[in-house]
Amino acid sequence: MRIKQSAVAGMFYPENPDELAVMVSQLLVDNPQQGCMPVAIMVPHAGLVYSGGVAASAYNRIRPYLPMISRIVLLGPAHRVPLLGMAVMSADLWRTPLGQLRLDRDLSTALTDEALVVVNDVAHAREHCLEVQLPFLQLLDGGYTVLPILVGQTPVEEVSALIGRVLREPGTLILVSSDLSHFHQYDEASRIDQATLQQINQLKSVIKPQQACGCYALNGWLAYAAEQGFQAEFLSYCNSGDTAGDSNRVVGYSSYAFY
Repeated sequence: MRIKQSAVAGMFYPENPDELAVMVSQLLVDNPQQGCMPVAIMVPHAGLVYSGGVAASAYNRIRPYLPMISRIVLLGPAHRVPLLGMAVMSADLWRTPLGQLRLDRDLSTALTDEALVVVNDVAHAREHCLEVQLPFLQLLDGGYTVLPILVGQTPVEEVSALIGRVLREPGTLILVSSDLSHFHQYDEASRIDQATLQQINQLKSVIKPQQACGCYALNGWLAYAAEQGFQAEFLSYCNSGDTAGDSNRVVGYSSYAFY
């Protein structure tokens, strides 16, 4: 069994398992949500002290439907390694301080064989955008596998086609990991982010990298959602100036459900 070890425990979230479990549990308690079952959610990926509350609202949104979810496909950007196209990892299991999650090797292999993705363990090695989702998924304790896919510079049509392919598999939920604007003053960031949220609300696949670091995955999802006639449901927004950061240099966070 090939095991992917956590890369950002102790940085983006606590390394102590008890401390981590208490923190994630409290975030879920503090950010309730309810509604119909989504096909996809959008979540941020900063350190949990910054964006954990916004993320928790999306996880609470899927919580009643966990028995119906057998697989979660996580899509997010490659922050540390230049990447063209989309990449899976070769691991069978992914370990965090809360234990191990099983990766969907069958679907990963199928997507590789169909030339929709490549295997790139280097891109995944130190990436945080998908790993910070794992403590929530582990604490929710559903019976699902996960399939982490990093989305580099990729045409919208290719990402949308990948999403359509994985959603042919029963019980699949899409998770798009993206933060919003980066390192503007508080009021300027709020202005930029509100414009981005309007585009997401309207399922417009025109988000630029300076609006959202996960724009390639997000645009692919928005194009697919618009084509399928889905609706975007805004759940939560804040920036790091609202939580644990300096108001002069903030990062924006939002969560959505799509159905």
